[in-house]
Amino acid sequence: MLSYPHIDPIAIQLGPIAIRWYALAYITGLTLGWLYIKRLVRFPPHAMREIDVDDFLVWATLGVVLGGRLGYVLFYKPAYYFSHPLEIFQLWQGGMAFHGGALGVIIAIILFAKRRGLNLFAIGDVVCCAVPIGLFFGRIANFINGELYGRVAPDAMLAMVFPGGGPEPRHPSQLYQATLEGLALFIVLALLWRVRSFRERRGALAGTFLIGYGVARIIGEFFRQPDAHLGFLIGGATMGQLLSLPLIAAGAGVIAWAFKRGHRP
Repeated sequence: MLSYPHIDPIAIQLGPIAIRWYALAYITGLTLGWLYIKRLVRFPPHAMREIDVDDFLVWATLGVVLGGRLGYVLFYKPAYYFSHPLEIFQLWQGGMAFHGGALGVIIAIILFAKRRGLNLFAIGDVVCCAVPIGLFFGRIANFINGELYGRVAPDAMLAMVFPGGGPEPRHPSQLYQATLEGLALFIVLALLWRVRSFRERRGALAGTFLIGYGVARIIGEFFRQPDAHLGFLIGGATMGQLLSLPLIAAGAGVIAWAFKRGHRP
């Protein structure tokens, strides 16, 4: 059994102002994602100009924050937040859902593409290539906070006792998910991006991301402790697994559409 590294969730304390690792994870993910997209758009099919990427950063940030928060409220604790509506705005208390954030970014892409007269699938491809960066840092922040820990696993090689998780050793599922949803998915998309015939089929990379994330999330959920107020749902599945199924289906549909059209700019 490994020892859990107790790290203060507050990274920087400036008098009454506290900057948490969770906030830094979002800032780092968005910043590195922005820089990475600026690099990708320099190559065919040139989804947008670099100045468009700068402007889209604001749209993406709003999509992530608003979508992630509303997704958590609606998917995970609707009854509680409808009874305590003012707490919906207390982001510092935690509570963000990737599936909601993904929906928020998709809406942002649609609106931005329409406003700028750009191809939304081309934008979706480069954005999806960068999303795993944010996922990686977000999961690391979950680990630092000691939240979203794994299921009891006394014999697991990496098992550790999490504060708030009881005395039993558990899977560090946050690290598993950081590896699958972040690092592994980033590498797969980066390799596919290098295949010009693939990346020029608009939507193929976005579809690959949706399938890849959905599969990675479903696998990761087998090691993660379900939310206490939800537990196991249909067929012993978790909410995260159920919400990932539509992503996989949508990703398969987008890839089929991309190859059927056979469109290359």
